[in-house]
Amino acid sequence: MTNLEARPQEQVCVAGPQTPVELIEPRDVPLGGPRAMTVRRTLPSRQRSLIGAFCFADHYGPDDVSVTGGMDVAPHPHTGLQTVTWLFEGRVLHRDALGSVQPIRPGQLNLMTAGNGICHSEEGTPEHFPEQRRLHGVQLWTALPESTRHGERDFEHVAQVPSFTVDGALVQVFMGSLGGVTSPARADTPLVAAQLDVPARTTVRLAVDPAFEHGVLVDSGPLRVAATDVAPAWLAYLAPGRAELVLETGPAPARAVLVGGTPFEEEVLMWWNFVGRTHEEVVAARDQWQAAIAGDPAGVARFGEVSGYDGPPLPAPELPSVRLKPRRQPGRDR
Repeated sequence: MTNLEARPQEQVCVAGPQTPVELIEPRDVPLGGPRAMTVRRTLPSRQRSLIGAFCFADHYGPDDVSVTGGMDVAPHPHTGLQTVTWLFEGRVLHRDALGSVQPIRPGQLNLMTAGNGICHSEEGTPEHFPEQRRLHGVQLWTALPESTRHGERDFEHVAQVPSFTVDGALVQVFMGSLGGVTSPARADTPLVAAQLDVPARTTVRLAVDPAFEHGVLVDSGPLRVAATDVAPAWLAYLAPGRAELVLETGPAPARAVLVGGTPFEEEVLMWWNFVGRTHEEVVAARDQWQAAIAGDPAGVARFGEVSGYDGPPLPAPELPSVRLKPRRQPGRDR
C-alpha cells in the first residue's frame, strides 16, 4: 500500500514518552479517487512514530467493494522498509519489480523488502476477484536498520503462518516469535506481529518479551488491554518491561493485531513512501522515482518496473518548500 496523502509530512521516528498504556486515536486517510476506500492510520501519529521497527499502520474495512471499488493502488516506490500485508477478509493481488504476481487471502502473509528501492502495485477489486464482496485488513511497514536498508529488494509469500492457542484465544504469528512458535518470514530486527482472536467473556494472559515495546491495534471489540479499555480501530501502546499482556473481553469477542519489538534506536526520516535518514536521501529518492516514471535508466535501475498493471505509476507529491526537518517527539529533547 502507498501513502497517498497529497501533502505528506516528514517524520523522524523515535520512541515517545513511556506510559503504562498510551491510547492512539486513528485518523482517516483516503486512498485515492472519489470512490476510494478509506483507511484508519495510527502510525505514525503525533504521539508516537515507532513501535519496535513498525513505523506505519493502516487498518481498513470491512468495506463493501461494490461501493468503494476495492483497493486499486497503482505502481509506487518504497525505500528502506518492508511492507507487511495481512488480511481478515477478501483478497489482494500484489505485483512488484521483481516480477512477483501473488494473490493473498486471510491467514497468509505478503512481505516485501524494499532495500535500496522497489516499486509495486496492489489490487483488490471485483474485476480481479469477482467473488469478492468485502475487503478488510491491515498494512504495516517496518523500518529497515542501517545494516540492511541499502540491500537488495526481496519478496516472500507465507501461505500458512504458525499459530497457537492460549486461554481459549487463537494467536496467528505472522512475523517474529511468540508463544513458542516462529514465523518463517524475514525480520531484520527483533520484532513480532500476530493476530489475536479472543472469545467473549475471556481473560487471556499472553507471555511477551519484556525487552519489547508493544502495540495492540483493535479490529473488533472492544478489548481491555492491561486494564485499559481500547475501542475498535484504536491502538494501545505498552512500553518495555512487561513479561505478560492481559487481554479481557466482555459480551462480544474481539480481534486485534499485536505488534512489537525492541525499541528502534536509529533516527528515521519518513516522507511519502520513503524511509531514510536525511533530507538529501529523501530528495534523491523522489527525483529518481520521477526519473523512473519518465523511463530514465538510472531511475529504473533503482526502483524497477511493474508489469501487468493497467495504468500509469503514481507520481510523487511535491516536496515542501522548506528543508525536511525532524518532528519533535513528546518527552524527548533534541
